[in-house]
Parts: sequence; C-alpha cells; structure tokens
Amino acid sequence: MDKDALRVGGLTPLTSLDYPGELAAVIFCQGCPWRCSYCHNNHLLPPDGAHAIPWSQVEAFLERRQGLLDAVVFSGGEPTLQNALPAALTQVKAMGFKIGVHTAGIYPERLETLGPLLDWVGLDIKALPEDYPTLTGATASGERAWESLRLLLAAGVPLEVRTTVPPDWRLARGMETLMRRLADAGVEDYALQTRRDTNHRHQDLRGTGFPAPPPPETYAKLGEALFPRFVLR
Repeated sequence: MDKDALRVGGLTPLTSLDYPGELAAVIFCQGCPWRCSYCHNNHLLPPDGAHAIPWSQVEAFLERRQGLLDAVVFSGGEPTLQNALPAALTQVKAMGFKIGVHTAGIYPERLETLGPLLDWVGLDIKALPEDYPTLTGATASGERAWESLRLLLAAGVPLEVRTTVPPDWRLARGMETLMRRLADAGVEDYALQTRRDTNHRHQDLRGTGFPAPPPPETYAKLGEALFPRFVLR
C-alpha cells in the first residue's frame, strides 16, 4: 500500500443523505486526534485501521461510477488530518465529481487552503467553545472549530452546520445559547442530530443524579425560527 496515499477506513458506494441534493459516495478517512465522548466511528480514530482500503481500489471504484454519481464526500475520522487529502480531492474533482467534506474543523488553516476544491462542507459544531474540552478531550478544540466556521462563512463555501445533542445534561443546557450564537454568526443551514449510543464513554460524562439530556425535538421550534433551513436527524 502506498504510504503517501490517503488512508481509507471505509467506503459507502451510494448515499442520498451525506451531500444534500446529490447522489454521492462517501470515503471514510482514517484517523482523528480527538476522542469525542459519543463518537460512533471509533474504528476510524487510530491512524491505521484494521480494514484499510487501498487508495488504488477507491480510484478504480470511482472511475466506474463516473456519470452515475454526482459527488464524493470525504468523511472520517477527520479527513483534514491527512496530508494526502488535497491531492485526493484534486484527483477526484478532475474525474468530474463534486467534492464534499465532513469535518469537525480541527485544522482551520488546512481547511482554508482546501477552499477552492470544496463544493460543500458539513461542519460539526459540537458545543460552545468553552465546553469543547469536556467532549473532545483536547484543549483549545473549541476555538479551532469556531475559527473553521468563521473561515468557511467568510469564504462563502456552501455549508451545513450540525450539532449532536451532547450526552451531558449540563452541556445540553447550553444548546439554546449555542443555536442563537450560530444564527448570529450567519449560519443558514443547520442540522440537529441525535447521538448514537454505540460508544458508552458518554456515560462517564453524566454526573450522578443528573437527568438525561432532552431530545433534539425540544429545540425544533427554536431551530425553525432561527435558521432559514433547519432539519432534525
């Protein structure tokens, strides 16, 4: 396997959900530096996965799908972690596919350089900046994610911001403030998501005696009032 090629931990050959309005394939990039308490792709966290797909195999698949798929989404893991990402995006775009990226905004400076290659971005904003370390285990993670948001909005890249309702009741109390701050920042497309309980690390975040956080439906009316395009997932 080419050590300089994009490390791929999974591939979804067809989806209508991961790039709004387009038929897409999803490439799951291996590796993520954060350890979010409710991550549902734990197998993609290490830099090297047990079920790696060679990039040459991904290339061959996409060549067969030219004219059949509209777009390719690079997800993860965290795709911007890998130095091989720009070359992979360039190659796939040259095949005629639109390019989407799912990112947590971990590397705003890298995301900014990718701007000309991006047709759409799905950006995870997990919480208010000050609450990020509780979820990610990384200091200054909130500042980096919110800087990525600022850069993407300034660049005019088509953008959907998503938030998964935090597993910690104490953090979930900040959801209304978070949503209002995102609307004030200029976010127009916003998705509120239910976490998937495949990673039980989130149980450690709930203080004894605290109730479970409210379901996303609790915030539906606020989301519809704040954002031109709002969806519950």
